[in-house]
Amino acid sequence: MTNHWIDIKNSDCILIMGSNAAENHPISFKWVNKARKKGAQLLSVDPRFTRTSSKADHFAQLRSGTDVAFLGGMIKYILDNEKYFKEYVAEYTNACFIVGDSYGFKDGLFSGYDPKTRSYDKSKWAFKQDAEGNPERDRTLQDPRCVFQLLKEHYSRYDMETVSAITGTPRADLQKTYELYAATGKKGRAGTIMYAMGWTQHTVGVQNIRAMAIIQLLLGNMGVAGGGVNALRGESNVQGSTDHCILFHIWPGYLKTPKASQPTLEAYNKAYTPHTDDPLSANWWSNYPKYSVSLLKSFFGDKATKANDFGYNWLPKLDDGTTYSWLDLFDEMYKGAFTGFLAWGQNPAGSGANANKTRKALANLDWMVNVNLFENETGSFWKGPDVEPDKVKTEVFFLPAAAFAEKEGSITNSGRWSQWRYKAADPPGNALPDSDILLRLYKKIRWLYRQDENPVFPEPILNFKTDYETNGRFDAHKMAREINGYFQKDVTVKGKSFRKGDLVPSFAYLQNDGSTSSANWLYCASYTDAGNMAARRKKEKSGIGLHLEWSWCWPVNRRIIYNRASVDKYGNPWDKEDPVIRWDADKETWVGDVPDGGWPPMLKPDGTPNPNTRYPFIMKPEGHGRIFGPGRTDGPFPEHYEPLECPVEKNLLSGQLSSPTAPKYSTEMDVYRTCDPRFPFVATTYRLSEHWQTGVMTRWQPWLLETQPQLFVEMSPELAKLKKIDNGDKVKVVTLRGEVTAVAIVTSRMRPFKIQGNMIHQVGLPWHFGWVHPKDGGDSANLLTPSAGDPNTRIPETKAFMVNVERM
Repeated sequence: MTNHWIDIKNSDCILIMGSNAAENHPISFKWVNKARKKGAQLLSVDPRFTRTSSKADHFAQLRSGTDVAFLGGMIKYILDNEKYFKEYVAEYTNACFIVGDSYGFKDGLFSGYDPKTRSYDKSKWAFKQDAEGNPERDRTLQDPRCVFQLLKEHYSRYDMETVSAITGTPRADLQKTYELYAATGKKGRAGTIMYAMGWTQHTVGVQNIRAMAIIQLLLGNMGVAGGGVNALRGESNVQGSTDHCILFHIWPGYLKTPKASQPTLEAYNKAYTPHTDDPLSANWWSNYPKYSVSLLKSFFGDKATKANDFGYNWLPKLDDGTTYSWLDLFDEMYKGAFTGFLAWGQNPAGSGANANKTRKALANLDWMVNVNLFENETGSFWKGPDVEPDKVKTEVFFLPAAAFAEKEGSITNSGRWSQWRYKAADPPGNALPDSDILLRLYKKIRWLYRQDENPVFPEPILNFKTDYETNGRFDAHKMAREINGYFQKDVTVKGKSFRKGDLVPSFAYLQNDGSTSSANWLYCASYTDAGNMAARRKKEKSGIGLHLEWSWCWPVNRRIIYNRASVDKYGNPWDKEDPVIRWDADKETWVGDVPDGGWPPMLKPDGTPNPNTRYPFIMKPEGHGRIFGPGRTDGPFPEHYEPLECPVEKNLLSGQLSSPTAPKYSTEMDVYRTCDPRFPFVATTYRLSEHWQTGVMTRWQPWLLETQPQLFVEMSPELAKLKKIDNGDKVKVVTLRGEVTAVAIVTSRMRPFKIQGNMIHQVGLPWHFGWVHPKDGGDSANLLTPSAGDPNTRIPETKAFMVNVERM
């Protein structure tokens, strides 16, 4: 989230799209209701009429996988009707930047496309440079090659008739949605978006979010109270897990995982430290070497020295051009490329797309360690449906883990708030917290290395620092202080003197010479000499709900990111009733939230430029919000492409049916079909309030299982009549990849769509179930979903695929 949960109450218009917040994030809806009581409009856009839709002031239905078309139509509406916030767009976004002559777009493809590699040469999308090496600009937005004019040209095709024919959304519903949301594009108004997996799990997932980011920049909704682009994370600590590098391509704090082509720390830092010649750009990532060196010092302590590149080469490197994402890992596992697997706190046999392929891949392993609370489909795959246990070679070890209430530590919620929670009970039996399991595993590996007279590459194992224990058990407070970071020697920084062992007060004090450590620069200032900031519990008595002394928020306790864009060039808030920050000219300081840097406003009170100022979007080298995004794998502007499996033969916006860069896989279990008459219905998957993820934590609870006992499939009365299915019938839902048995729920929550003149039906299934328990509860809906994904993130496309439904 750029903003946070409580800030939703400040919104004037809330668009919930790609999410069903009322059901899947019910506590968040408290703040939606507070906004509505103050007069905010709630808009729900969804393939189903959901619990969120039932509370909305306006509901618009769309076919799964057509969000970019819907949002592209909104962009066109904003531009055509001049609903954009002109001053904000011209001064704070890259709408004024001039794009080089090599950029172009024709019939669904951007310039630089190579059909052999199915990839783009992104250098073709570069900006024109002035004599100082900075992007040329036209703040009047009139130059035909400026981003603003190219944006207009790109979305000129997205008229309401075309968008309606693609999405199935009636034109009147498009018009009303666009009108209501576009009304936030002026001073004193704010609109926010709440999205979740309904946007991300597509072959155009990143571009769904990019399209909304463009809308928010056009309307001036970034940095303001009640605005922002707000992801609703699927678990209470998903934000914390990504912050601390749960994903293969990042180190903690969103530093990049090094590549094989970066043999030295200097080469690594150079590759990821952006450069700018613009004196008004903060270019915060120019501090990258300070954060990477401090991380290495945290990993290896005194063993990390300048002479050995601070231990840089003790860490693994990614092979250039190789992806180690979920889909790719299980593809390689299926091919037998590796023999061991730690399934830690996950259930890939139920949660992974094309789950039959995943289950067969598990059988190609020599061993697997399953760390979880209860028996699940992954740990028990060898005795699952249609499996002969005596023919499975995989040896499975089950390590029982502690549940969230059985361990102490911090969680970081969707709004980036790190909140400390305490252990409520000891785990049962021999179950252990994850951190204790990790420490035991590491100690055993280290012991084995020490026993070996000729160990292979021992440095990363023997030099790794793990002094995070008290009385032989993991100490969460020690780890939290390590994450914050220490001074490694006596030093003076920014005129302040520190002793070795002092906690670093904020990331502004981190250094690139080895004098500081921090296991995650974003969390520097979270545990200081003042104590554990995440444990604070003081509410504010008035204001907009920042609650600066309740828990701690990264970065540096800033509650709303890019808040310097919430003020005009003099430092006066766009929204005087709900200011995030404002400039106090008398005291020459910012008042309110922790500002995105303490620099003064762009202009002095007399209207002259302030030479010490900085542009508001400090994480971008050019300091401006990116309407034109030249770093994305699939194009600088979002473009509608059909899902890899879709019910139409033609893309009405171009000759390119599906994403030209989306990854596809080529084993015999990777099959995709478009317009196959055997699979005529669109399907999607979703979550329920009563269950959690693949159900491992909830299917074993009888009171929850009573409320939602088995897999079901929702369908419209029209489809039920067509297929002679009655409410409550058992049906088979089938794709080329697999099939599931489900109970039919015939409901007007689902409606058929009119798409390109044809009637298209859609069904929906929850994905919480599995064969292990209960025995008659059905299996995972991911037996149906394809192993295809977004080209930027490789997240699977589980929200739009083609099925058939037959009565049993």
